[in-house]
Amino acid sequence: MTTIKIEPLTKRNWEEAMAIGVYDSQKSFVPSVAECLAFAYLKPWDEALDPYVLLVDKTIIGVFYLSYTPDSKDNYWIGGFQIDKRHQGKGYGKQALLQIVKFIKERHPVCCLVSLTVEKDNMHAILLYEKFGFTSAKKENEYAEVIYTYDLEKNIFGNELTRP
Repeated sequence: MTTIKIEPLTKRNWEEAMAIGVYDSQKSFVPSVAECLAFAYLKPWDEALDPYVLLVDKTIIGVFYLSYTPDSKDNYWIGGFQIDKRHQGKGYGKQALLQIVKFIKERHPVCCLVSLTVEKDNMHAILLYEKFGFTSAKKENEYAEVIYTYDLEKNIFGNELTRP
């Protein structure tokens, strides 16, 4: 299995990250990389918002950001998660999601709950999140996106979260 690594989106890799794009049919589902960087600067939701790149063999294949309140137990939100259209269909989505959840738990050990939102029409993402173990909170945010949560205490995804 290919290893996906996570690194901060920085002045060293931002230009490569800006080349990440999704198919036209997916553009309404995720913010652009430029928007993710703006969110990191403005921090519109929480005290902290950190943008990251997803890499396979030193090539950026995707991005996401983590919006959170430091040292909280349940305010960690994955946002802007996307795999570049040139790398879709290779199984990277599930692998990346696993690495993201592991990364959050390692960096923020007090975290017990990870959340994300998804557009109601984004069935591909909904299936990915549900298969992984995210569950619908049966409520929406102010943008009519469905909120999904992942309970780290229940370790829904089994032992994969603790494997090296």
